[in-house]
Amino acid sequence: MATSLRLAVLGDPISHSRSPAIHNAAIRHLGLEGGYEARRAGPEELMAAIGELRQGTLQGINITMPLKGEAARAAGRLTEEAQASGSVNTLRFREDIVEGHSTDVVAARAAFSDPRFRLDAPILILGSGGAAAAVLTAAGERHVYLAARNQDRAANLAGRTRVPASIVPIGTSIVGALVVNATPLGMRGERLPEVTMGVASGLVDLAYGHDPTPTVTWAEGTGLPVMDGVEFLVLQAACSFEWWTGLVAPFDVMLESARKV
Repeated sequence: MATSLRLAVLGDPISHSRSPAIHNAAIRHLGLEGGYEARRAGPEELMAAIGELRQGTLQGINITMPLKGEAARAAGRLTEEAQASGSVNTLRFREDIVEGHSTDVVAARAAFSDPRFRLDAPILILGSGGAAAAVLTAAGERHVYLAARNQDRAANLAGRTRVPASIVPIGTSIVGALVVNATPLGMRGERLPEVTMGVASGLVDLAYGHDPTPTVTWAEGTGLPVMDGVEFLVLQAACSFEWWTGLVAPFDVMLESARKV
């Protein structure tokens, strides 16, 4: 590991990102030198940052929209998680190769094994985009339902990830399911369908904003086990930090920082 740790997140828009606060809190807590910055970037800036990885002036990069596809194509080697999900959100340079990883998949696995949730519960994933792909890849042997407005797109996603998921319409009720919201629903005050949440056994809501989403607030009020989008963000950030540094990420410190943004 470099004596001075330089890390960055690239995307557009990027000014809203909580990642600098999360990672800089970890760097300070562990007594490391360096820092983590947000960079507004397109494909050209991404390639320049990958050049910095190769030169050793950057030790790690996080990727957000709309650059995840570009990052996957630029990587010389993909981890198993990145290959399976078709998505890259983290890059590093090792053994003369740029490696691409999906820490969203690792974070989703951690969420599914969290003791707050029933380990035998079926999983109902809402969405058919990149976030849904990462979550679907992490589902393992669990019984999975995939709900999307465009069911053809959902079926294509299940085929691409090679996960045997049952394709169902948005608004489907699956008794006892752990519901995973991998859509933007909730970021503008929307509620997830009541018929879906009313029979759920838990909620992992990837959507987040300045305030908790209405469904997270409802779930907490009813005593339903819940992991909100900020906690999930920190889970994947901790996975990135550990992949870059080989150090144990101070999760509680990172989460506390994230909630203050």
